[in-house]
Amino acid sequence: MFNTILVVCVGNICRSPTAEYMFRKQLNCLGKNINVQSAGLGAPVGKPAAEPATQLAAQHGIDLSPHIARQLTAEMIHEHDLILVMEENHIKECESITPAARGKTHLLGRWNNGIEIPDPYRKGDIAYELAFDLIQTSVNQWVYKLFT
Repeated sequence: MFNTILVVCVGNICRSPTAEYMFRKQLNCLGKNINVQSAGLGAPVGKPAAEPATQLAAQHGIDLSPHIARQLTAEMIHEHDLILVMEENHIKECESITPAARGKTHLLGRWNNGIEIPDPYRKGDIAYELAFDLIQTSVNQWVYKLFT
């Protein structure tokens, strides 16, 4: 059983906070007490979620306003049971931080044909909408596989 989930992307201002808060909302609706957090491989520490991500999430009933970007650390990797990343190369980057990431780090899109979720940062509304849709499908599949 997974009690803690960490979602990782590069900046921790678009994709990973969207997935984090989406997981939280779904798991809360299911009555599951799972700790979900997010971090970035190159985070602008202390910054809020990107405005386009915040606006798009709000349109879907997800509030990203409390989010503050955090840098991924070895301690975070050790503390979490499952680490979900957006791109294949993120798995290697997590493993380079600490070997403890091996075996518990997977693509968020694993159950969605192993897709990678492209970074929408500074790429316009269509890129954010695509990333949001891919994140939503992928989060739904992880929740279904693990918690229903």
